[in-house]
Amino acid sequence: MKNSLTFFRIMDKNTTIGFILIAIILIGFSWLNKPSEEQLAARKRYNDSIALVNQAKEQGMKKIEEEQTAATPEQKVTTTENDPFAAILNGEEEFVTLENDLLKLTFSNKGGFVYSAQLKEFKTHDSLPLILFDGKDENHFNLAFLTSNNRILNTGELYFKPFVTKTDSTDNLTMRLTIDSASYIDFNYTLPKDNYMMDIAIVPHNMQQILDSRNQGVELTWTGKIRQQEKSRKFEGRYTTLNFKYTGDDMERLSESKNDRKQGAGKINWIAFKDQFFSTVLIAENSFNSGTFESTVAKSTSPYLKSYNARTSLNVDAGGEATKLKLYCGPNQYKILNAYNKTQPEEQDAWELEELIPLGWSLFRWISQWLIIPIFNFFGKYISNYGIIILLLTIVIKIILLPFTFKSYMSTAKMRVLKPQIDEINEKIPADKAMERQQATMNLYQRAGVNPMSGCLPMLLQMPILFAMFSFFPASIELRQESFLWAKDLSSYDPIVSWDVYIPFITPYFGNHISLFCLLMTITNIIYTKINMSSQGNSQQMPMMKWMMYLMPVMFLFIFNDYASGLSYYYFISLLITIGQTYLFRLFVDEDKLLKQLEANKKKPKKKSGFMARLEEAQRIQQQQLKQQKKR
Repeated sequence: MKNSLTFFRIMDKNTTIGFILIAIILIGFSWLNKPSEEQLAARKRYNDSIALVNQAKEQGMKKIEEEQTAATPEQKVTTTENDPFAAILNGEEEFVTLENDLLKLTFSNKGGFVYSAQLKEFKTHDSLPLILFDGKDENHFNLAFLTSNNRILNTGELYFKPFVTKTDSTDNLTMRLTIDSASYIDFNYTLPKDNYMMDIAIVPHNMQQILDSRNQGVELTWTGKIRQQEKSRKFEGRYTTLNFKYTGDDMERLSESKNDRKQGAGKINWIAFKDQFFSTVLIAENSFNSGTFESTVAKSTSPYLKSYNARTSLNVDAGGEATKLKLYCGPNQYKILNAYNKTQPEEQDAWELEELIPLGWSLFRWISQWLIIPIFNFFGKYISNYGIIILLLTIVIKIILLPFTFKSYMSTAKMRVLKPQIDEINEKIPADKAMERQQATMNLYQRAGVNPMSGCLPMLLQMPILFAMFSFFPASIELRQESFLWAKDLSSYDPIVSWDVYIPFITPYFGNHISLFCLLMTITNIIYTKINMSSQGNSQQMPMMKWMMYLMPVMFLFIFNDYASGLSYYYFISLLITIGQTYLFRLFVDEDKLLKQLEANKKKPKKKSGFMARLEEAQRIQQQQLKQQKKR
């Protein structure tokens, strides 16, 4: 196929074969990479051991839940005369701020955790300060400690005392939960300069007699709401998920489109409350102990996209050893997230936070990681206009694919110059003798040295790049709020016409606007469809097939109208270059000379391949069977 966007139009014979080959490769890839029986057995032993450990910890956590639910008024942490917890149960809420050039974090002494987070270098789609969350309703963190006298300390409702210190390289905050002069729990926060990652250390001091020493598992509950930050609520919601990653294993994500709940069994490395372009990630240095994760889709009238709830447990040593966490509040940018892997000790499993960026299946993700992103970042070092960067990226990709595109064109050209001879075969052999027609056609191709399958391999090699681009552009934060020509934001749609009236069947699927780059891509696709059909000599093609080939670009107008304008712009430029390549190939390829070469090939002795011999023998046997059936 000459067009790098062949999946936009109805599948002809070569395209159908190409998709079959893709399916075979993907299935084969999955089969080759499936774990062996030894790996499965080792994984089962690992899971069984983790389950035994978690069972013991969950029994302790269940005890906390049961006692918290069934606790009498005397058992709950309430204020009474001579109550040792009276000082931390009552107080006046105060706020403390840590900030650097990138991030501003506000802490509340009630709960001792982050109250609000602002990313200084970013704005919302309507030019307001970009705030990830603000208030306990949008971000709430709680640790449930079980005391030695069966009372429960919920840190989210207790009052801490703040202590702030600053150095040239870091801002430091200690939130202290004081029980008495010698016993307290410190939440230590360290925010480095020029960093989106904050260090957290939970350090109990002389709490052995106060906390229940039989159970080190402390229940952790983290809830949050995701604000709408982008122009297109529907499109942003597709990329808003709750993610969590097992230690040394795969990442899991909850459904983007509906309410979802998952049980994480095993050691969990981090939990992420993710938006399309920004995330809040809680990372445990020594892992969390399994957990339950819930995601709820907000109503369309809500200022929030989704609500998240993560419930897990964390090992906390009452004797004073620090439990270390990290909190990332920042952009989903591949370069930033991938760089954190290099900051970890070698003995630790890599966090792989870059997996938060949805780059598609493994094959497409590899192409993005090793081809598209390096080229994109290279141009980004020297060029500030991302419209120009996309243009240059498209040209580079087209140059890489040029040999395959030319090979595909030559395959089509050979079949086109042989079409008159194919028509003669079809006239001589009636339609009811399909096997004879096919055998004669294959014989003609073999004598002329034409392989009908040779056009499929180039198309097969182009398809992964196309799908990788499809995933890359909507997830690229670099395009966010970057303007080019009439498009004010290359990460969102570029409306040339918009309206407010709700139109049934139009508004839910198409939206209340028409994106200009998407419209140009559709028009260019229709033009190329016409050029491609005429070049293949399909004047006698069935009317229904022609109609379907023109219908497909129109269908993609509905699909891509709400997508990132940068993606539609890429496809538009790619189509224009493909059309230009087609005319250049026609200019330099002499089809009369090509036909003479094919005719000369017929006179050369041919050595029949084993595959062709078996194919012809199968056709001969099938033809004999059909004749016998007709006689009966």
